[in-house]
Amino acid sequence: MQTRNIQVPLRDGVMGGYLAVPDGPPKGAIVAIMEIWGVNDTMRTHAHEFAEAGFVCFVPDLFWRQEPGVELSDRNPEDVKKAFDLYYDFDYDLGVRDMEDTVKHIATLPECNGKVGAVGYCLGGKLCYLLCCRTDIDCAVAYYGTYIEHNIREVGNLHRPFMLHMAMKDRWVQAEVNELLERRLSPNPLVTIHKYPEADHAFARHGGKPFRKDDADRALRIGLRVHTAPDQQRQDGERPLPSLVHVLLPPVIEVNLPPTGRRL
Repeated sequence: MQTRNIQVPLRDGVMGGYLAVPDGPPKGAIVAIMEIWGVNDTMRTHAHEFAEAGFVCFVPDLFWRQEPGVELSDRNPEDVKKAFDLYYDFDYDLGVRDMEDTVKHIATLPECNGKVGAVGYCLGGKLCYLLCCRTDIDCAVAYYGTYIEHNIREVGNLHRPFMLHMAMKDRWVQAEVNELLERRLSPNPLVTIHKYPEADHAFARHGGKPFRKDDADRALRIGLRVHTAPDQQRQDGERPLPSLVHVLLPPVIEVNLPPTGRRL
């Protein structure tokens, strides 16, 4: 694996971030979208996980407009205050636009094969949902996305494969919200939802207080799972997963995506 910091040109600025590249031919590229703690050790660990699985992974500095290069920890009370200040001042619409530009740029890197998906955590999870509604990203996986319900009216525009990992004891996404999301999202055949009954918010945050290794490992395996055919039903009755490998490695599995035109 090779790692480096890079700069990504956007339509109205330049954003930094952390890039991890696998040693062998890539299966595709992943934009790993952070929580509210910046591009910190947790996000670099996620990038290394994906690179070890064969993906080019870029972690964008989502708060570049507010405080470029910020790195915070959920174990430091002052960092927690700062993280929430940055979070509540964050502009989601600009964030989606920045991520759309990022996806287009990452697709052109010499290490990439042209296919790009996203994996987002918390704040990044909501951006993954919006990317699947508003852009032509190849696929996205959201971990415990916060405030997706505020944009649930956009569900009719969701036209790219989307996977949602739900923490069922989430302090930030209440049970009623999870029920709403499942009810409104699950009719779309491009959506797959996985539930973690004992998990709290941020169960995949390496080094964080709520980290649950078994659940984090399971979610990672699910996101990377390969199926032999897109129309094959699984033994447990779930419909086929729009997993990262499923979509980003077309020579192994072909996926028939709908037209990119969105309903208004």
